[in-house]
Amino acid sequence: MFGIIRPCRHRLSERLQASWMAHLCGLCLALRDDHGQLARTATNYDGLIISVLVEAQATAGDGAGRRTAGPCPLRGMRTASVARGEGAKLAAAVSLALASVKIRDHVEDRDGVFARRPVAAGARAVTRRWDRKSAGSASVVGFDTAVLLDAAARQGELERALPAGGSLLLVTEPTETATAAAFAHTAALAGRPGNAAPLAEAGRLFGRLAHLLDAAEDEQADAASGAWNPLTATGTDRAEAERLCRDAVHGIRLALRDVELADRTLVHVLLAHETERAVERVFGHPGHTACRVGAEGGDGAPLAANPYQAPPQHDPNQAPPQHPGAPIPPWVPQGPGFTPPGGPPPNRRNLLAGCALWALMGCTCQLLCCEHDHPFTGERREGFCARHDCCDCGNCCDACQCCGEGSDCCSGCCDCGDCSCGCDC
Repeated sequence: MFGIIRPCRHRLSERLQASWMAHLCGLCLALRDDHGQLARTATNYDGLIISVLVEAQATAGDGAGRRTAGPCPLRGMRTASVARGEGAKLAAAVSLALASVKIRDHVEDRDGVFARRPVAAGARAVTRRWDRKSAGSASVVGFDTAVLLDAAARQGELERALPAGGSLLLVTEPTETATAAAFAHTAALAGRPGNAAPLAEAGRLFGRLAHLLDAAEDEQADAASGAWNPLTATGTDRAEAERLCRDAVHGIRLALRDVELADRTLVHVLLAHETERAVERVFGHPGHTACRVGAEGGDGAPLAANPYQAPPQHDPNQAPPQHPGAPIPPWVPQGPGFTPPGGPPPNRRNLLAGCALWALMGCTCQLLCCEHDHPFTGERREGFCARHDCCDCGNCCDACQCCGEGSDCCSGCCDCGDCSCGCDC
């Protein structure tokens, strides 16, 4: 799994944000408890979908699959309710097996530091250990990771044997098979065997989508380095790749309709909406003009300027306004780190004190997760995660594609609060 699911907290209600973090922390802690501290590096957003699916199909009451975890630096040293049980264990085993496959691919391709023999030897030892660990923990919940490892082995064989101009879907088949098996097994863990077939279909299409998006994102870099890329090898243009991706998203939505879920809200948001946003990140936003520079609104009026647009030309001899309340020209530097025109300069720490405080705040994750005072300027700022987890365009008022007014996946998803756009799934 390639990390295509990246939900923004501004698109999630408070309940869904808490549930998302519970599964993320649950996956991380399951990796630690079952496989050691190093295995926590295999934590990934896509892997926790396994845990989400198991819990969404469960019929037990709220809190039955949760436990209270101790303080963690990544949570600002706060406790939290985290997911536990078979769903978290299966997600951990799948994530570890796939991380092992990814490291092995880097070693075989001699990517970066993996081209060095000592690093490659150490990486091979880690992959062998992770293969054994993931197989052991997966067997506890009745899953065989051999299907994942066999798919990875067949992937390499297909790439080497693929003729020029071969079928792109032939290349994605091993990934589809692996994700289909993982998704389908969540039905067995939740005691809903009737969900196995539609979940296998959703997993197959999710694997196809992940593989194609990864190939599209890396196409230019692979061309520059001479690495093998599915789109280049099969002669598939980006338009066809985008069509296949959007068909996969639509197919996932159709498959989810046939899945019996006790609580489908978070599953729907992640697999129906966030997959579509992943396609838009890679290929663009067809039909969405709300966040484009120079676009016009429905009444023909130009929309607000993009915050990343280059500043307009100005007269260098023009002085900024000195009286309070006057508008500040766009060419005057503003924002954190800049002093307002006519205002007193901020109290800055010296280099030594600022670096020492920065190191302390970094080690306790305050810079990432918490609202804090800037170590050099003393200005109050949000954490890095809060400042960089919003929509790609920086504007949450684009079409939110929600499921109906008042539902959890609508509340708080956009500042305008308008969910009238509806949802086609």
